[in-house]
Parts: sequence; structure tokens; C-alpha cells
Amino acid sequence: MPLIDLDHGAVEYRWIEGDRAREPLVFLHEGLGCVAMWERFPAAIARASGRSALVYSRHGHGGSAPGQVPRSADYLHLEAFDVLPELLDRLQVCRPVLVGHSDGGSIALLYAGAQPTSGLVLMAPHVFVEPATVAGVATAVRAYREGDLARRLAAVHDRPDAMFNAWSEVWLSSEFRSWNIESCLPRVSCPVLLLWGTDDPYATDSQLKAIEHGLPTSPDRVDLIGCGHSPHLERAGEAQAAALTFLHALSAEGGDR
Repeated sequence: MPLIDLDHGAVEYRWIEGDRAREPLVFLHEGLGCVAMWERFPAAIARASGRSALVYSRHGHGGSAPGQVPRSADYLHLEAFDVLPELLDRLQVCRPVLVGHSDGGSIALLYAGAQPTSGLVLMAPHVFVEPATVAGVATAVRAYREGDLARRLAAVHDRPDAMFNAWSEVWLSSEFRSWNIESCLPRVSCPVLLLWGTDDPYATDSQLKAIEHGLPTSPDRVDLIGCGHSPHLERAGEAQAAALTFLHALSAEGGDR
């Protein structure tokens, strides 16, 4: 997989070619994710929508250079305001449609509140820390120590222990309990699609309600009954259909160049 050098180290990325007249898709992975963990979802969406797509692994994930250890409580802001703009500038990506999962959804909202963005597809996004989030991370820590999560992550990450510990420690820290990005929501002016699994172990409906209340215009929303934290993997067909309906509407409304 190709690497691109950035100020904070190289990141691995995958570029899927598509119609250059349409705004490209940029996929932002979850807290434990990387390029490989998206599986076939980016290629399926890119092919069906006709758009180019960029998929990359953040620092410390997949085959990218090591990340900040320990992570600071503003690590998502640093990604949205520093790393992602640099990466998009290097690859000459303008006004993207951001597809963000979990941590990636938070990064997408922060970026869209500060930079020109054509649209957001947000799966299991979070804008504040709630008890369900802390409980979900604590459960993941037990699964990593006692179950097969460590083995599964080791198959796709060069430094799985460092990555997992950096993620879990910051989310479980007392400093992070006050993390909240609701203040960025009024500045997000692009169309937004929210995809949420009703059985998400990391969040409740309160996250979606906060986003709906904070955005200047009402987002589209699809609730997947019985789905967990990863709609694009657990209910791939429904997640793809919802995303494509949203993207087709963007094109019809003149959202592309």
C-alpha cells in the first residue's frame, strides 16, 4: 500500500479512481480502525456512486507511522485541523464528502465546521462522552486482554498494543470526560446523513439528538434496528443503500463541481 509523507510521519492510503467531476469521498476510520478494517465498503460506495475515494490509516494505525503516545485529550481536533487538511492538500482533494465512522465521524464534524465540505456520512458518531461510551471502552479493554480482540487487531496493525492502549487510555482518562464538540455543530453547513445502530455499545440516542439539535439544518437519519457499532460491516447492504441515496441526492442538488 502506498505511503505519503506528512509532517507527523507517513500514512498509508488507498486511492480509488472515479469521476473527477464529482467531489471525492474520504473515509475516516474508527478508533481501532485502519484501511483494511473498512473491508469492501469504500470500493462498493465509490463504484456505485461513480466517485473517487481516499481511504487512509491515521498515525499509529495500520501501516502508518507511529502516533502520539500518550494521546492528548485534543487528539481528534489535531487530526481534523492539522493532519487531515495537510493530507488532502498533498493529494489535491478539495471539498470532499467525508464518510466517518465513530472517531472518524467526530473528526468529520470538526473538519466540516472549519473547512469547505460537500457532505458528511456519519456512522456511530459521538460529540461528547457519556456513561455508555466509557462502559463500551472498558468492555473493549477486557476483550483485548482476555479475548481474541488483540489477535484480530494484530492482523491489520503494525503496532496493535501501542494503538489500542493509546485509544483506550485517553477515552478512560478523567481528563477526557469533559470532551465535547457540540460547539462546532452550528458551523457545519453541508448536508449530513446520520447512520446509527440501535444496539451500539458505545453510545445512546443522545449523541444523535445532540447532533440533530446542533446542526443548522436537519440531517437525514437512518436508524438500523438491532445493529451495533459498525453499520458498514454488520448491515452493509442497508448502510450502502442509505449512503448512495444521500450521495445521489447531493449530485442532483448540484453539490459536485
